[in-house]
Amino acid sequence: MLLPLFERLEASAMGEAVRGSLWLFPVVEAFHLVGLAVIGGAILVVDFRLLGLGLRNHPVSRLARDMQPWVIASLALMVASGIPLFLSEAIKCYYSFAFWTKMTSLVFAVTFTFTLRRAVAGAPDGRFSPVWNRAVGLTSIALWSTVGWGGRWIGFSG
Repeated sequence: MLLPLFERLEASAMGEAVRGSLWLFPVVEAFHLVGLAVIGGAILVVDFRLLGLGLRNHPVSRLARDMQPWVIASLALMVASGIPLFLSEAIKCYYSFAFWTKMTSLVFAVTFTFTLRRAVAGAPDGRFSPVWNRAVGLTSIALWSTVGWGGRWIGFSG
């Protein structure tokens, strides 16, 4: 049912342009990886603080607020660069377990980040128990790591 859509997407002008260019795919992928690095850093700073690792003199809520623009900007960069990467190999993605793992994890990671994690990280220190903070931090790290792992796996799969 989705295969005809993926075939049309890959045959799009953008898909053909990226696929047909010697340098366009690696340049776009470089921006995608920069976005991943930035979002990874912004997420990890807050998650490590939720875990009680480092920056103990900084309230979690302040760190979360300070990192929010970086998370949003890097997520926008990753989506903007991910679309042409996807269009250049949509049929490969259709058949790729790694792609579906990444996309599923991305939906869960973004939803978790902007709902439960935001509520816990944005709350005054002491509102949630340390166990709850650690659970949220570990869940966030696991979700975003799966996104990155899935994306890297796409590059190495058939």
